[in-house]
Amino acid sequence: MTTLDPGSPNEAPPQVRGGRPPQIFDRQVAVWEHEFWNLSYEWRRLFSELFGTYVLIFVAAGGGVIGAFTHGLIGRSAAVTAPGLAVMAMILFMGTVSGAHLNPVVSIAFALRMEFPWKRVPGYILAQVVGGALACWTLYLLFGNIGALGATVPGPGVSDSQAVIMEVFLTMGLISTILGTSSGAQNVGPLSAIAVGGFIVLAGLFSSPISGASMNPVRSLAPDIIAGNYAHLWVYMVGPTVGALVAVLFALILRGKGGDPNAMRAAQGTLQPLVVVAPTPMDHSQAVAGVQNDSQSREKES
Repeated sequence: MTTLDPGSPNEAPPQVRGGRPPQIFDRQVAVWEHEFWNLSYEWRRLFSELFGTYVLIFVAAGGGVIGAFTHGLIGRSAAVTAPGLAVMAMILFMGTVSGAHLNPVVSIAFALRMEFPWKRVPGYILAQVVGGALACWTLYLLFGNIGALGATVPGPGVSDSQAVIMEVFLTMGLISTILGTSSGAQNVGPLSAIAVGGFIVLAGLFSSPISGASMNPVRSLAPDIIAGNYAHLWVYMVGPTVGALVAVLFALILRGKGGDPNAMRAAQGTLQPLVVVAPTPMDHSQAVAGVQNDSQSREKES
């Protein structure tokens, strides 16, 4: 029985660096599940980020658009809860493929912690931007340019400086939650989806009237790309970026340098090592008996 460890995010583990690992398993295991360093499988992860971000932005921006379209039938509580639930679902359903970053500052934070390779960051960010823009374009085609296409803007009477400070604090909390629940003793595996989604809901419930609780540059950029309104965009570029950097600094204080194996697996798309077991070789007589038994079973069913 052999355990495959992803090892360093920048190179293949030594046991497979010279070649590919054995491809005989006790179950059907896709190669891309454990060969994160193999760039030939990168398109799966980029599509995962594009699709996941599309769903997140469609839900997050859609709350404002559908609220305007239905004349207020979507309340603030529902509008801020839906994105948290969407992130929770995306992490659970596609986290093992790409890590379910869905947010440029998440990719940057993992890279700064040496738990995600820098060479993959540009591709991830591009996929996230394209996914977000496609989501807002879909909303535009469905409902027209209403509700500012769900754009995040400072609330009435709130200055840009107040909004940017709020975004710094909110993103610091979000990234701290992500980094903390994916590393070391704090690792809770798939349950990290509940922690991350829960923080997004919490942040929206108390702070959305101030800044819109974006915490994600793509969440704010995507509606602006389609609507062509960039008046407050700098708030949502600077705030989440600074907040993520502060969270990385706090992670250094709390847990030391990065490179935690658990966090690598979470960031790179494998939540746990794969246990690979070579099956017992089957001789010719066993194979023939298996075919005969299968044929008899089919005859009985018919």
